[in-house]
Amino acid sequence: MGETKGEEASGQRTIVHAYVSDEQGNFVESGSYLTLVLYVSPTLPLGSPLKYSRNEKCRGNNWVDYRVTITNQATKRVWDTESSRISKLLDRFDLTGRYQYNDDLTMSYAMYAPEKKKEKSPLIIWLHGGGEGGTDPSIPLMANRAANYASDEIQAIFKGAYVLVPQCPGAWMHNAKGTMSHGEEEDVYHVGLMALIRDFVANHPDIDSDRIYVGGCSNGAYMSLKLILEHPEYFAAGYISALAYQSQYISDEKIESIKEVPIWFVHAADDRTTIPEQTVIPVYKRLINAGAKNVHFSFYDHVVDITGFYGGNDFHYEGHWSWIYCHANLCRLDYDGLAVEVEGRPVTIMEWLAAQSK
Repeated sequence: MGETKGEEASGQRTIVHAYVSDEQGNFVESGSYLTLVLYVSPTLPLGSPLKYSRNEKCRGNNWVDYRVTITNQATKRVWDTESSRISKLLDRFDLTGRYQYNDDLTMSYAMYAPEKKKEKSPLIIWLHGGGEGGTDPSIPLMANRAANYASDEIQAIFKGAYVLVPQCPGAWMHNAKGTMSHGEEEDVYHVGLMALIRDFVANHPDIDSDRIYVGGCSNGAYMSLKLILEHPEYFAAGYISALAYQSQYISDEKIESIKEVPIWFVHAADDRTTIPEQTVIPVYKRLINAGAKNVHFSFYDHVVDITGFYGGNDFHYEGHWSWIYCHANLCRLDYDGLAVEVEGRPVTIMEWLAAQSK
């Protein structure tokens, strides 16, 4: 794990709003709880409870030991004892999932189950990036906001969907030597991961096997496409951000085999980690040239501040973070700049996904 130092380790937090609330942080006219809204920013490391490290001990995100001390300057009363933590989206998930494929491979996973209904429910599978491996499935849910697939907004689009978020101990692209493969060598996880997915579906008979969707970012985007390449008959659609699978390692026969699988790619032009000219652009064009009728590609110049708090279109995140648009359900346009449509109606990426069925 990485050690926090300097401004990342301690400092003052700015309170932007305070209100009387219940114990869940909901506003009430009167009560015994006070909720403080603290300022956060992409340029304020102190505001994040997660730290990304890349050193000999750790490559990825980990929760930090985050402690807050509040002092009433008038009375000098101090609050510094934590009683519990609330994360409204994260708390919707069961984080206890474990799947043992063999003696060498056990994977953690998080899952969300919708309310029971008469008809079967679709399954949304999200595969994390290279910084979210390990044995704590809360990290792939929160490090890049994948928990949003259990949000009220997205769940309403699917009229209730299961969400499965597997976590590998390392990185999905690791080969037998523990180094990254971009498709030139076999990874060590895709067989076990597919077994986990099949086991999960078998243990939840109210999942609609005709509406199983797989997506991911970067490392997870590689694995999403890998699963589609290996099992094109299994998945109803794919939603893939910051693809790390290099086109040169996908044969024409493999492209031909998946041209009927609906896929929506998301990427940014200034992504220097998964370079689009080596990955998503040729893969997309090869699928179109092969005759794919339901393959789309939202290609952004930059990944910008979608909140408007930090500069909007003038604030550019790291170009690799195109999954931000997917999690927020903002992707609407195809590679040609025109709206993606379902039955003549413009749709978002999640609306499109919900409409796909084998």
